[in-house]
Amino acid sequence: MNRITQAALAVVLGALALPALASPFTDAEAQLRAVYGDYRAALFLSNAGKAPETAKALAGFDTAWAEMSAQWGATPPPQYAADAALPQTFDAVSALIGKAREEAAAGRLPAAHQTLEGVRAEVAGLHARAGLIGFSDRMNAYHAAMEEVLGRDYAAIGPGAAVALAGDAAVLDYLAAQIVANPAPEAANPAYAPLVGAFAASARAFRAAADSGDLAAALAARGNLKAPYSKLFAQFG
Repeated sequence: MNRITQAALAVVLGALALPALASPFTDAEAQLRAVYGDYRAALFLSNAGKAPETAKALAGFDTAWAEMSAQWGATPPPQYAADAALPQTFDAVSALIGKAREEAAAGRLPAAHQTLEGVRAEVAGLHARAGLIGFSDRMNAYHAAMEEVLGRDYAAIGPGAAVALAGDAAVLDYLAAQIVANPAPEAANPAYAPLVGAFAASARAFRAAADSGDLAAALAARGNLKAPYSKLFAQFG
């Protein structure tokens, strides 16, 4: 089973809805999502090459993560109370933030961005151990599959390239549909619908081109995947 199939399977098997009523459970998830928003800002800005803004975003993320870690360390939310690896997650993310801040201060923004990518896996692991999946988990599953598709040399596959491309496009389209079907908590924001619409359209267009068997058209559609995903991720992912 390739990584793309694993990403899709993880979304299906982990699809336990988060309770909607206010409670220590949902309060903790809202807090985590807010902190993750600080993370997304740092990730996006480092990728955009904006050094002062990245440093400021990293400082904010560092503070928010430290505050949440201290709070949860003293009184873990119910969904994480039995998670023996919770302290390791706190430490791992703190270490990644520290490394990224050093890299950003040295002007090495691409390195800082790559370091910050590791935070995705740590937060995803936190949810996975609790049997939870939220909007950001679905966005990250799509991202992992998309990056694999973007990095694959389909021409080198040979005669089976069109079939491989169609299969991968179908998985991306499925993962995108899962995101559309399970909106972000902030979906009422007027900016959400256009962004998620453009994102889903890019996945559908890629699948349609791949299904046509026209390898050149499919590869051209593949080139249009990243921008709409990045715009949705930056604001809501």
